[in-house]
Amino acid sequence: MADLVFCEPTELYNILNQVTKLSRLTEPNYLCLLDVRSKREYDESHVITALPVKKKDKDYLIPESVDLECVRYCVVYDSNTSTLEMTLVYNENEDDNDFDNSGPELALGPAVECGKWLSNFTRNPVHILKGGYQRFSGLYHFFRTQKIIWMPQELDAFQPYPVEIIPGKVFLGNFSQACDPQVQKDLKIKAHINVSMEMGPFFAGDSDNLLHIQIEDTPDVKIIPFLRHLCHFLEIHLELGSVVLVFSTRGISRSCAVIVAFLMHWREETLQRSWAYVKKCKNNMRPNWGLVTQLSEWEKIVLGDTVTDIFNPPY
Repeated sequence: MADLVFCEPTELYNILNQVTKLSRLTEPNYLCLLDVRSKREYDESHVITALPVKKKDKDYLIPESVDLECVRYCVVYDSNTSTLEMTLVYNENEDDNDFDNSGPELALGPAVECGKWLSNFTRNPVHILKGGYQRFSGLYHFFRTQKIIWMPQELDAFQPYPVEIIPGKVFLGNFSQACDPQVQKDLKIKAHINVSMEMGPFFAGDSDNLLHIQIEDTPDVKIIPFLRHLCHFLEIHLELGSVVLVFSTRGISRSCAVIVAFLMHWREETLQRSWAYVKKCKNNMRPNWGLVTQLSEWEKIVLGDTVTDIFNPPY
């Protein structure tokens, strides 16, 4: 039996926005997202790609298209689950005269109940969306939909958003996302850190809200001289409550390196811990070797010693 774990809204958001060459949502065994709310609620609005779950007697009817044993992420949500434990639930009995069955009773929330049943058929943990649809849709309204069937070509054309590094504050993406006005609007982006040679269309000439570190993605590039200024820029915007998008051309090397460097500075933690955190948020991160060696130097500056062995995987 697989474990049952909570999934924060940020985690689901990042799961939905992973890419290889195309969105990972195109992969049949990548994500199984299940909605256990009522049919009426599902039809009104649900998270993109979510499938409705029906129940017959005590058994859940999982869509036939899903192979639970092979799925990498299985995420279940209801309206507003906040605990994995039993809670008091009031029966809604149509017969007002039936007082014996009208009081509260201990029961699992619908998502947890379904998740426990699903865990008998999965290899990986079953994720329960914390706060359910209410919380997720409140944070990411642009991922609401009424669409039920997604054709393969529609998933191929799906444009992922930047991943979320610090919830509601710092996002990590690529140049194309940084040029998309809808992305800026939906994520409420107020500042850019551009770690590429290209000039973006937003905040031009605005040194308070645009930091452009114009460097190539090559092993001999020097990024250390820019890191203190970058950390200061990000800290100011975090204090101001501004949302910052950090990006490079493809969003996998230079921008990932500076995000790792900032987290090392901000949290006073090792390269290993910051790297693992960013890797969880963005699966395809791959800073070039020159940047990795400079992150090791930065670790010594931040912590006073070199702690992480960069000659071992995953660096």
